[in-house]
Amino acid sequence: MSDREYPLYTIKNNCMDCYKCVRHCPVKAIRIIDNSAQIVSDLCIACGTCFKVCPAKAKQPRNDLVRAKHLIESGKDVYVSLAPSWISEFEGLPAENMIASLRRLGFRGVGETAVGAEEVSANIAQLLGQKESGMFISTACPAVVEYVRKYLPEMVDNLTPFSSPLLSHCRMLKDKLGSDIEIVFVGPCIAKKLEADAHPELLSLSLSFADIRQWFKEAGIIPEDIHTSVYDKFVMTKAQEGTAYPIEGGMVETIKPYPSADKAYMMQIAGISNIKRELQNFKPENFDKPVFIECLACAGGCVAGPCMSNKKAGFDKRIEILNSCNFSDLAGKRLPQAQIGLQYEPKNIEKKEFSEVEIKKALALIGKYSVEDELNCGGCGYDTCRNFAKAMLMGKAEPEMCVSNMKKQAQSKANALIRCIPSPIVIADSHLNIIEYNDKFAETFWNEEEHADIYNRDNLYGANLRDFIDFTNLFSASLDLGQDIRREHVRFGERLFDVVVFNIDKKQIVGGIIQDVTKMEMKKERIAARAKEVIHKNLATVQQIACTLGEHMAETEILLRSIAEDYAGGEMESSVEKPIKSYEEDK
Repeated sequence: MSDREYPLYTIKNNCMDCYKCVRHCPVKAIRIIDNSAQIVSDLCIACGTCFKVCPAKAKQPRNDLVRAKHLIESGKDVYVSLAPSWISEFEGLPAENMIASLRRLGFRGVGETAVGAEEVSANIAQLLGQKESGMFISTACPAVVEYVRKYLPEMVDNLTPFSSPLLSHCRMLKDKLGSDIEIVFVGPCIAKKLEADAHPELLSLSLSFADIRQWFKEAGIIPEDIHTSVYDKFVMTKAQEGTAYPIEGGMVETIKPYPSADKAYMMQIAGISNIKRELQNFKPENFDKPVFIECLACAGGCVAGPCMSNKKAGFDKRIEILNSCNFSDLAGKRLPQAQIGLQYEPKNIEKKEFSEVEIKKALALIGKYSVEDELNCGGCGYDTCRNFAKAMLMGKAEPEMCVSNMKKQAQSKANALIRCIPSPIVIADSHLNIIEYNDKFAETFWNEEEHADIYNRDNLYGANLRDFIDFTNLFSASLDLGQDIRREHVRFGERLFDVVVFNIDKKQIVGGIIQDVTKMEMKKERIAARAKEVIHKNLATVQQIACTLGEHMAETEILLRSIAEDYAGGEMESSVEKPIKSYEEDK
């Protein structure tokens, strides 16, 4: 299965390698590849936690909206199974308006998933009445079912042998309206896509409330303003107490009215981490009657599902759901009507075991050489350093995820760099108290007579920079302006320095590189003085040469001029002025 075929996937270019999904994933179904967090479908339970917490929106549920539109365009009779949590999502919207809006999209009709929930409650009540003991885990939440099958395979037999309210509703719709109809779920859950993939004969596909909102917008449908008719009613029947299912404990409330409920302990657990903790050492044999546990992956229930866009407080949502419930005389008196039985099998996950030598080698990669080094800070997303080491060995994690080790490495590199630079370096805070410095700084500016009674040369941390240099105005200016400053030939005592001041944390931490150029400038002055001396000597020589050359040049000029004149007055003059004879005359 490719990444985008699974209900959840990662948009790789959006992933900011923050590892927040790793920290929050209850089953650690995340693999880090090239600093990108990828979902491991074999380990994932599609709870949607990574989608909820990802700050970059790199985790996304599979978009089945296009498939839904094609299904409508195919001409088939397509019905909606609408999750009861729609009341919280579309706050204040009458049911008739919601049904009319969905029908306007092309759906043949709309039914309530809560009707299937009532059927599930009736079957569970009957089951509990037949049992004397045992533990029974609800199968209403597909993410919980997936968790038990993958991570608690020894408890698969404790899952109630009934399909979820959604699949039960699909069976009921097909029994009533025909087996050839198509059914699309609309709700707040990503894990429902797992059910659609596993049972295509019952459920065609699953859409989120966000998908429906987008579809309404594209079709120009405003549910609040749509015209309704007498036909805009839920198909088959209107749900009553089943609408309590989307809140934590709602399922238990629908079972309690049954007389058989008195024969069992009823409890609820929400949140995968809580389920893991509570079921880990649960021993049903310690109880004198059956124990039924309503388990939900989302804390607070489906109204807190990953695809709920309404961010109202959970208490407000609970009140809305409870106000919509109708615990009529039928509550506690329903008899099972549909065949909703379903058996569950464990999904084997390969569990790799590693030797202590392998684990220690992996720990060494992140600078953990002893138990004391294992901080177990959880910054990597794993609760212990050893579990993180195992994740690296499984190829799910990278050493760069260890925050403490990366910080230590960065500090070591910075310290090595500062230490090896031959010029004085100092880093100070906004009050100009020294945070970091190198030996060259102490060697240059620490004076035994002046500082020995106040500061230890080997520990200047926290000392004020003003006690060592008198050009701290450059540091203050850099902090105030938030800019780097460079000054050449800054005089301090009998020395000259080139100073570069730079912001590390803007207006909070500033650093300075101070280069002693005193010797260089003295050398330049000596070279300049020597050059002047050489130039002065050379100038005298040049002047003497020029004077001598001047006398010779004068004599030479007189001689040449005399020769020229003599030559011009003789042959040279006649050869120029004498006319040329023709050939005939000469002859």
